[in-house]
Amino acid sequence: MENYPMSLPPQQQAHQPGDEGQMMPRPQYIRADYKGSGKLQDKVALITGGDSGIGRAVAIHFAREGAHVAIAYKPEEQADADLTQQLVEQEGSRCLLLPGDLRHAPYCEHIVSQTVEKLGKLNIVVSNAAEQFTSADVAELPNEQVEDTFQVNFFPLVRVVKAAVPHLHEGDAIIATSSINAYRGNQQLVDYSATKGAITAYIRSIAQQLAEKKIRANTVAPGPIWTPLIPASFPPDKVAEFGQDTTMKRPGQPAEVAPAFVFLASEDASYITGQAIHPNGGEVLNT
Repeated sequence: MENYPMSLPPQQQAHQPGDEGQMMPRPQYIRADYKGSGKLQDKVALITGGDSGIGRAVAIHFAREGAHVAIAYKPEEQADADLTQQLVEQEGSRCLLLPGDLRHAPYCEHIVSQTVEKLGKLNIVVSNAAEQFTSADVAELPNEQVEDTFQVNFFPLVRVVKAAVPHLHEGDAIIATSSINAYRGNQQLVDYSATKGAITAYIRSIAQQLAEKKIRANTVAPGPIWTPLIPASFPPDKVAEFGQDTTMKRPGQPAEVAPAFVFLASEDASYITGQAIHPNGGEVLNT
């Protein structure tokens, strides 16, 4: 068994989505004993928010399974992106870096066209980029914050999928990162939870449309996972308590989430579409 941390030291970061290099301890992005078996050999994946956290873990797992990856990320996260590229290339795969702002529709189209142009094709779309902000009073929830959260978390999924679908073929896959909060809500993360609910409904809907093309669409809905968003979102005392209320009494690691993306991207999930996988530390969700 991997030695996953049971608790976290208090810490905080001043900007979203956070810097993985400043986290204590560093998130675990792949198990030392994870062995690839060619499940994604010669596939090409585009991952938004692929520089750190769950996105980094997915990129490295995909590479170990034989895929080449393009990652979209904010330019200010260049250091995290550079390390992810290095880790992907150590697996023998190509890694295309695509810095930019997902709030801008032309950029969403650009990352798709560049992936196809530079890596030759597109087989897997992973919409993972997100931000979250706490709010204690719904009456005081800033309209600008709500709009921005949707501009980062939800609308890029729609735009990237729209641009990507003409390039996808039978057996290809779309995977979006939802959240446990899409199913139970979160009193502090109201607008974030709303975006994750929208993602879930959108994926369930396009799964029905794309089934005739034999393109699958699913979500992964993590619980409390140790990513840069956590110290960037919560005060130090809340970070120290993060994940303690789960059945497993600890936060999860990106390495414990990324294999769900591998499964959904591979032919192992050939009869699964419109569904969600819930790596959440043991909470039962009747969905």
